[in-house]
Amino acid sequence: MAKLKEEKYEIRGEDLVKKFKALIKEGNVRRITISDKKGKEFVTFPLTLGVIGAVIAPMLAAVGAIAALVSECTITVERKT
Repeated sequence: MAKLKEEKYEIRGEDLVKKFKALIKEGNVRRITISDKKGKEFVTFPLTLGVIGAVIAPMLAAVGAIAALVSECTITVERKT
């Protein structure tokens, strides 16, 4: 059984979409959660093998909307190790 490793990144709102795209390209990411700096969760994206462009587009739209609303946020990433 694969282990999951959790990582946290504190980033500025304007860098959120760029970081989200980079994490998806890495391929070993299982879940991405976006929270505000106080820890309140905005959204969680479960990612499975074979995520395709048609599925990613609505995710990016949601991430873009969140980025417009926050100045700083935290991305929590679960990776398959």
